[in-house]
Amino acid sequence: MNILVTGGAGFLGSNLCARLVKNSQDHIYCLDNLQTGRMENIAELMDRPNFTFIRHDIVEPIDLEVDQIYNAACPASPPAYQADPVHTMKTSVLGILNMLELAKKYDATLLQFSTSEVYGDALQHPQREDYWGNVNPDGIRSCYDEGKRAAETLCFDYHRMYGTKIKVIRIFNTFGPKMNPADGRVISNFVNQALRGEDITVYGDGNQTRSFCYVDDLIEGIVRMMASPDEVTGPVNLGNPEEFTINEMAEQVKAQIGSASKIVHLPLPKDDPKQRRPDITRAWELLGWKPQVPVHEGLTRVIEYYHRLMA
Repeated sequence: MNILVTGGAGFLGSNLCARLVKNSQDHIYCLDNLQTGRMENIAELMDRPNFTFIRHDIVEPIDLEVDQIYNAACPASPPAYQADPVHTMKTSVLGILNMLELAKKYDATLLQFSTSEVYGDALQHPQREDYWGNVNPDGIRSCYDEGKRAAETLCFDYHRMYGTKIKVIRIFNTFGPKMNPADGRVISNFVNQALRGEDITVYGDGNQTRSFCYVDDLIEGIVRMMASPDEVTGPVNLGNPEEFTINEMAEQVKAQIGSASKIVHLPLPKDDPKQRRPDITRAWELLGWKPQVPVHEGLTRVIEYYHRLMA
């Protein structure tokens, strides 16, 4: 098959490309505008005969004859997507329109990387796929939250109107190798601050909760979703249901590194959700998927990765 991975030089996209390229019978097209993606994430793949990198922004149409599309293109950390919120919304809306047109033209299956952010500051806990969410439509996070919600709408409308083959996953907090050290998300921040002996910055009182999934587990869920029958359209939550307060995660990172860093508290950003934990019943029933890597083991791996980057 010819497989397109948009956002393929980003954190999740590059890990997915590394997984897919192992099947030498398929050709992997990695497309990225390098706004937040990094060439070092795919350097090890560049000499593979079944891998092609294309620098392109999915806001603009592209014509590639493909059988599968994994649409991972969009900045995902708040500092990145808030840096150019208009472009973030364009990537979500115009980008998915271009990818859906491509899927429709070549009868390809499109898998949309949606997000737990569609639930907003959730009033339901844990979050199930039938929950409609509690999202601020005009806040500083809205470009991403509402952009992803609109992208889901377009996927299901193309499916209903044109029979386009679509699959939607909602990704909860994920961590692992190839995440930019300056990404601005919880674990990358904490690990790099602790490794450098800097203060570990916790926003708010640190009692807000998150669930952290190791990237290898997430990629397994993504691949299983693409391989599922056409009638499995989703949305399907993918994440680790083990829940931590931000304070607990900061202490765990400190302990695993043996760091003397102090934990300091800064003001909580606007619209930051108080609780985030996926209900993964649907993923288990439809895909036979649940996380296998314990958080402490994933932390050990990512600490080693960032330590090598600093060497």
